[in-house]
Amino acid sequence: MAARLYVGNLPYSVTEDELRNLFSGAGTVESVSLPKERETGRARGFGFVDMATSTDAENAIRMFDGYNLSNRTLRVQPATERPQQAGTQHLGSGGGHRRR
Repeated sequence: MAARLYVGNLPYSVTEDELRNLFSGAGTVESVSLPKERETGRARGFGFVDMATSTDAENAIRMFDGYNLSNRTLRVQPATERPQQAGTQHLGSGGGHRRR
């Protein structure tokens, strides 16, 4: 079963291919995603790596948590779901006319 890792403190210049190549040293990488800022398209300095197995993920954490990449110390840990904050649930698209 795949295991998702959070990778923080990434250099803004890192690409998905570079991260995939690095983490493939720890096992099979299923996918890599690097979120970007909506307004600028610039990297946000963190990403997610999906490893094929939990063993591969554990290897990646041991190998790359604290790893120096382009003078940045990586932070690698299991990804966790963000709790939904009150008031952020979107029930519809809105935009309709309101009756008075």
